[in-house]
Amino acid sequence: MTASSNTDAGRSGTIVIVDDEEMVLTSLRSFLTLETDYEVQSFLSAKEALQYIGANDIDVVMSDYLMPEMDGISFLAEVKKIRPEVPRIILTGYADKENAIKAINDVGLFQYIEKPWDNDDLLIILRNGMEKQRLMKKLQQKIEEINRAYGELEGLHKEIVKTFV
Repeated sequence: MTASSNTDAGRSGTIVIVDDEEMVLTSLRSFLTLETDYEVQSFLSAKEALQYIGANDIDVVMSDYLMPEMDGISFLAEVKKIRPEVPRIILTGYADKENAIKAINDVGLFQYIEKPWDNDDLLIILRNGMEKQRLMKKLQQKIEEINRAYGELEGLHKEIVKTFV
């Protein structure tokens, strides 16, 4: 793991970035550290990133498309298995519409970004991904609350029926 780990208590979300080029990771990590309050975890290895993702709560994953160990689509497909709710972004230097469509369909891609990226667009995409994740977590909490309340009502109903029957 090449690793940036910003663990300040006030971080608003965690982004995992995977790219086989150290310069790209350094550039993204530095930019996001300066411009956002996100925790940035960066990896040269897709396999190491998958281990991290499996063991930690994350909010957005961004991966390079072409990497020697595992291509970005395969990596994001694995991320989808581990954390299906997490928005997945692919970053590529190749304007390959066919692979973009494949990625969107196969791995439920949240966004496709071409290199060189525009920093302002990147910030908007990441902010939208974070917001989607925040809303998904909130929805999941509400569903759990409803299920608990339903269980309590069911128990109450059984007690009432038992009392009057």
